[in-house]
Amino acid sequence: MSPIPFTVNAQPDPLPAVLYEAHGPAPTTALLVLAHGAGAGQASPFMTGYASALAARGIAVVTFDFPYMARRRKTPDRAPVLEAAFRAAVMGACERVRASRLFVGGKSMGGRMATHLGADPASWPAAVPPLAGIIALGYPLAPPGGRRSGDRVSHLRRLHVPALIVQGTRDPFGGPDEIREAVFDAGSHPPIEILTVAGGDHSFGVLKSSGRDQADVHAEIQDAIARWIAARH
Repeated sequence: MSPIPFTVNAQPDPLPAVLYEAHGPAPTTALLVLAHGAGAGQASPFMTGYASALAARGIAVVTFDFPYMARRRKTPDRAPVLEAAFRAAVMGACERVRASRLFVGGKSMGGRMATHLGADPASWPAAVPPLAGIIALGYPLAPPGGRRSGDRVSHLRRLHVPALIVQGTRDPFGGPDEIREAVFDAGSHPPIEILTVAGGDHSFGVLKSSGRDQADVHAEIQDAIARWIAARH
């Protein structure tokens, strides 16, 4: 099925968005609003590939561009602007798709912003279904080769919504073990699951020397995400 472009009513400017309708052998009533990473928008191969693949697994997916990306700027907006745009995208998506289960997620920065939304239930839009879960595809724990910039952890410990973090063992922003150590220290037990991608980088790319087919790696991740969403009734 062909993706359907539409416009999200946001302030100060509308945002471009795309709907990937659920299809395949078992379409569901789940909707995933999926945000892009810092360096590439919703039209990037990673975003279109995952949105299309999850739609083929029965999950409706809506992607969108954050304001800075829509204006063709390189520097991301500050977190409050990103969060407001994300909430607007959620409302716009729910106007397009009737869903009984609503999920948010994203690639890298987009996944981080999804966790911000989940950790701030007071700001969740009243006109949409409650948040059923969060999916972070490569959580950016810390800049490669540097110290953590700002607090990217404490809000994760406050999550009461189920979350799935998909993390490669070669991710320069932090591997699965580093995520676990940061999130679950001091006895905190947020409902976060970590899916480890053996040999995967920040976009889950594996080395040719691994002997694994890259398409198979992505398909395994997409299957796991679909199963995780299906288990959240």
